[in-house]
Amino acid sequence: MTKVAPTVNNDAVKAGGSNFFSPIMIIGALFFIFGSVTWLNSVLIPYLKIACELTNFESYLVAFAFYISYLVMAIPSAWVLKITGFKKGMAVGLGVMAVGALIFIPAAMNRTYIIFLIGLFVQGTGLALLQTASNPYITILGPAESAAKRISIMGICNKIGGILAPIALGAIVFLDTDALVKKLDTMSLQEKAMELNALAERVITPYIVVAVALVILAVLVLLSSLPEVDTDQEDEEVAAANTNKKSILQFPHLLLGVLALFLYVGVEVMAGDTIISYGASQGISLSTAKFFTSFTLGAMIVGYLIGIITIPKYIKQEKALQISAVLGVLFAIGAIVTEGYTSVLFIALLGLANSLMWPAIWPLAIADLGRFTKIGSSLLIMGIAGGAILPLVYGALADSFDSQQAYWLMVPCYLFILYYAYAGHKVRTR
Repeated sequence: MTKVAPTVNNDAVKAGGSNFFSPIMIIGALFFIFGSVTWLNSVLIPYLKIACELTNFESYLVAFAFYISYLVMAIPSAWVLKITGFKKGMAVGLGVMAVGALIFIPAAMNRTYIIFLIGLFVQGTGLALLQTASNPYITILGPAESAAKRISIMGICNKIGGILAPIALGAIVFLDTDALVKKLDTMSLQEKAMELNALAERVITPYIVVAVALVILAVLVLLSSLPEVDTDQEDEEVAAANTNKKSILQFPHLLLGVLALFLYVGVEVMAGDTIISYGASQGISLSTAKFFTSFTLGAMIVGYLIGIITIPKYIKQEKALQISAVLGVLFAIGAIVTEGYTSVLFIALLGLANSLMWPAIWPLAIADLGRFTKIGSSLLIMGIAGGAILPLVYGALADSFDSQQAYWLMVPCYLFILYYAYAGHKVRTR
């Protein structure tokens, strides 16, 4: 039977084609930006906790404001892409992110937490649009059975940005911060306000640089030869299977995948964004702890490299997800039952457990959607809101109990992901 797969308008861009490398490079640059902007939150959480005098729960509103935008804006992002197409939609997303970065200027000048949160929400909005476009693009741009490998390559680009950006920002905002924290209790209210105002203003220059870089990249995307992908076409077998499908809600494997992605992003953000604050709670100085998120992301890169080598040649995508979920349970429990640097090491190792979850969940959930691919992608992007909800729950548990015992939240999340890897992705009828 003849099959008509989702097509790329530029016929030269095919798996193995001479120009296939160019769009991969462009999408890779976008994933580098995703990582750079996203993982700056790991520095912003402890930084704003000090500068704006916040509780644990309040500080994790940083993650909430950033990731909740995916829930709010994913469906509108699909509408935007329907009008603009992938290429122009990516440029619009980068422009929106630049606006969000610039909002940090008045936030820092006034040391007003709510304005910081608005800036983060706007940045997340731009990322929602970018993610809605780029993830199905890289999934479709080549054979379905090797989609996890391509997404793993994108993950490496993402995590390299995530490693470098927090180190750079941390070096600026955490300069002599440990000494400042010790002095704050001995200062008068006026002196304290002056010092905290100066601390808050440290983010102005870095975020101006971020905004300029985003605008430049938006222009480069518009001027690039990045082709359009037609996701509305579907092969004849998929079309026949979807003949009576009227709603995206008729794909249970996708809906279970959205929940799996929600839980995965939640635990991934917890591992990356809480580790600096957790290290500080274990008696480790901020000047040292500022590197911990980079260790987590470094472990993810190791996992991505393993995925590139082994998928699909040696193991299938679902098998990689099963192994990852089991490792997640083991490392989470390890962090809870140990102390100090050992406990922090287990949190960092969660990066290895989490690394192949997005590359595996995404193609398993989006399989056989055909003409429902764009709206299905939007639902999966909504699942990123797990990064908003679960860290906030963790912060509340950390305030009520302690930051270490709060990691028990991760265990049932990994167990559901394990279920999806074994059985959930196979469900095709409700």
